[in-house]
Amino acid sequence: MTDVAQPERNNRWADSLRIYAKPVMLSMLILGFASGLPLMMVFQKLSFWLRAEGIDRSTIGFIYWVTIAYTIKWMWSPAVDRIPIPFLTNKLGRRRSWMLLAIAGTMVGLLVIGFSRPSEALWVTLAGAMILAYSGATLDISIDAWRIESAENDNQANMAAAYVMGYRGAIMFAGFGLAIAEWTSWQISFSVMSLTMGITAFLILFMKEPPRDPSVLLPDMGIAQRFATAIIDPFKQFIGRLGPWIVPVFLLISIYRMSDFTMGIMASPLYADLGYGGDIIGGIQGGPGILATIAGGFFGGLIAFRFGVLKAMVVGGAITLVTNGAYAWLAQTGVPEDAWRVAIAIVGDNIAGGFVGTVFIAYLSSLTDPANAATQYALLSSLYAFVNKILAGFSGVLADTVGYMNFFLITASYAVPATLLVILIMTFGSPAAKGQVPTGKEAES
Repeated sequence: MTDVAQPERNNRWADSLRIYAKPVMLSMLILGFASGLPLMMVFQKLSFWLRAEGIDRSTIGFIYWVTIAYTIKWMWSPAVDRIPIPFLTNKLGRRRSWMLLAIAGTMVGLLVIGFSRPSEALWVTLAGAMILAYSGATLDISIDAWRIESAENDNQANMAAAYVMGYRGAIMFAGFGLAIAEWTSWQISFSVMSLTMGITAFLILFMKEPPRDPSVLLPDMGIAQRFATAIIDPFKQFIGRLGPWIVPVFLLISIYRMSDFTMGIMASPLYADLGYGGDIIGGIQGGPGILATIAGGFFGGLIAFRFGVLKAMVVGGAITLVTNGAYAWLAQTGVPEDAWRVAIAIVGDNIAGGFVGTVFIAYLSSLTDPANAATQYALLSSLYAFVNKILAGFSGVLADTVGYMNFFLITASYAVPATLLVILIMTFGSPAAKGQVPTGKEAES
């Protein structure tokens, strides 16, 4: 970049900052919050409550499988894209009408969970969790579509940043849900979360429905052709670009975040078994925990920019090994009187989660062809999420078998083969495997 171009670069930075003052960015912030709250309540807070109610760890682990809804949401996304909601779509548009319907489902799910009695009728709690998970996944589909249609390509990164900030806000608010439960009851805690989702639904009424391009509906495309276009063709392109390296690359994608997924579901039961109160855990997660996640994400982006994504992934593997191991230390030494111990574990884990999440997303993005980025990224993210969520469902069984300390040592060890795969690809991999072939045309040349 020459000195002559410096003023233009400064102007672009100023334009990038000003865009966050637009109403569409505030809307994206709210929608990010609405997207994050259901998942956090069913993934983290529910497992804490179930363990406090005496539900065994194996059952808690299997209940986690309801979040697979977020992995297989592509299966009903065409319905969200094409089917109008009676009475709502004509008044609000297709995107906002589906958002309101999905939020209504999350409100029902939260209330069913909150007013259930897990120790007496666990099936009611599970039913509420399923309603919450599938409604939350449907909400994500409509929000993603709204985001893509509401801004030009040049502004999609800014939209994503606003979304992530809203999502982090939901994590913080869900953390305070534990404190609310400790001070009052779980019924009130889940009711407050349901009311909060209702407020987001009210705010959606004031958002602008994006213009819709009729050409994207593909009304004459049959199911078989849609399947081929959406899945088979992009996968064939992966094979053509990666060649034999598709095996280690896909294996890396499948296991790189295995430590996080498999240990995360047992973290809340550990807190409960050690005697830490919900107000302590919620305060740490909603305060220094969220700041640690943001710091980890920023640090991950900085390392990836300075040294490259694959080297940053090696660093991420080392951090994951240490911070997962910290939970084994907590399992042996944690007592309610020493809140600093659980704070170290939570903050360390959040730093690792922010760091690893950032560099992993960067690597997945580098593997996609911009012409098919949305479809290929969805396939890659579904691959790692599905595999890891299935394995995470057995976390309770493993914890029951070997105990908390050995469980967290085992999950920490998953980072070792993942890191070795990164080093293998970084050292011997093809340019495409390293994420250095950005387009299909370049791959063919």
